[in-house]
Amino acid sequence: MPVSRKTKKPQVLIVAPSFDILGGQAVQAARLLERLNQEPGLEVGFLAVNPRLPGVLRKLQTIKYVRTVVTSIAYLASLLTRVRKYDVIHIFSASYFSFLLAPTPALLVGKLYAKKLLLNYHSGEAKDHLQRWRRSAIPTLSLADVLIVPSAYLVRVFAEFGLHAEPIVNLIETDRFRFRERPTLRPVFLSNRNFEKHYGVDRVLRAFATIQKRIPEARLIIVGDGPERTPLEELARDLNLHNVEFTGRVGHERIVELYDSTDIFLNASEIDNQPLSLLEAFACGLPVVTTDAGGIPDMVVPEKTALVVPRGEYEQLAASALRLLNDSTLAKSMIDQARLECRKYGWGVVREQWLNLYHELAAGSDARQVKPDHKVVVSTSCR
Repeated sequence: MPVSRKTKKPQVLIVAPSFDILGGQAVQAARLLERLNQEPGLEVGFLAVNPRLPGVLRKLQTIKYVRTVVTSIAYLASLLTRVRKYDVIHIFSASYFSFLLAPTPALLVGKLYAKKLLLNYHSGEAKDHLQRWRRSAIPTLSLADVLIVPSAYLVRVFAEFGLHAEPIVNLIETDRFRFRERPTLRPVFLSNRNFEKHYGVDRVLRAFATIQKRIPEARLIIVGDGPERTPLEELARDLNLHNVEFTGRVGHERIVELYDSTDIFLNASEIDNQPLSLLEAFACGLPVVTTDAGGIPDMVVPEKTALVVPRGEYEQLAASALRLLNDSTLAKSMIDQARLECRKYGWGVVREQWLNLYHELAAGSDARQVKPDHKVVVSTSCR
């Protein structure tokens, strides 16, 4: 039921990474902020968890270890200055040390100022995070008035630890991507994940090695950056791969071009939640071959919107990609159904959920307080 909006405009502060940090959180925060700024019934601000220091002090952020200390101090100062001016603090969250350095201070400062706190947890590593950090993470999460996650998968994970979470799916702006019909698929592949071990880009390379043995002219474009870049480039050389391009980090316009210029999307993640890159591939008309990591089974239908293989099985990833190349009927059907699937992630779907939640929290409702509750009903509304 929509919340009455006759009271004053809720003032919402989004606390999240800026684009200086690679990842889906920064993308989601930017998309949401842009949309919310167009809503006349809200006043919205943004606070980066990774603020840039001014002038010559910025050089300190180029020094390892020193960077973490000075950025954390600047971030905490921003929190203490700005949080008190808002009604609702919408905090984006990842896991492990990122959880400790970014959302935890925001939750504590928010509590200090008696603000309503919305924790928006995105990491596919949630289960391991909560198992390893149970004594600190669960009490910290319980400081939030509401816990929002983008997938039914994370709803189930938090329920295992006695925490009630509600799903609001990631936002995908389909009008910002270019859909292209692909009546005949070319052996031109795309990977678009950060270079972290759990995203399995190494397995994409191994799958491509199998593909290239069958189709020597096959090409692979790998978008992304991160700590695994050097090992991945070395692996490509060790596998004697050719026609492989590492683009590094790219902006929106360039990634749209790359989606448009390729024909099959490969994803081999070991741990995942609701990867935006899969939704973007759907929007652009790329058929997807992916592993079944984390929340991916909640966002795809095997054989209908994607081909799905078990985690770690890069030979099956290769076989499924070759199958698509040889079955144009299957490929076209998947492309069409995946494009329809994107409608579930549009602003028209999630808008009322966010607005109702902000108004409810600003009005002072305590009904959604996050606390241990083992009688949690797990929602599957974002399937």
